[in-house]
Amino acid sequence: MKFKRQRSQEVSVDLTPLIDVVFLLLIFFMVSTTFTRESHLKVDLPEAKGDVSEAQAKQVDVVITAEGQYSVNDRPLVNNQRATLQKAVQDVSGGNTQLPYIITADAQTPHEYVVRAMDVAGRLGFVKLSITTQRESEGD
Repeated sequence: MKFKRQRSQEVSVDLTPLIDVVFLLLIFFMVSTTFTRESHLKVDLPEAKGDVSEAQAKQVDVVITAEGQYSVNDRPLVNNQRATLQKAVQDVSGGNTQLPYIITADAQTPHEYVVRAMDVAGRLGFVKLSITTQRESEGD
């Protein structure tokens, strides 16, 4: 007797419903996500209040003019390069990084020169960094 062979069905997974679900989830997350906008901040720097600290006998005092010229312990530097400032600070401190490092900058000094003075202090390992400010006026 001759039996008819049954055709075997191919076993496969239908991915169409899975793709539909993924697209629906994608749309859901896109709609529910909040996007933040980058904004520029306007910063008004405050005047400082506080106690006036007494100057120590031995310290590193870096003064920066409005034009960006440095002087270290009342000795003006020949230029405003980082290497020149670093050498002058090393000479004044004698390698003692425990000395107070005080930055006094004019109110109109570009930020770059103040950051450069702070960077020199960090590279040399000073731990007592101070920035002098103008005392807040009593009438405000």
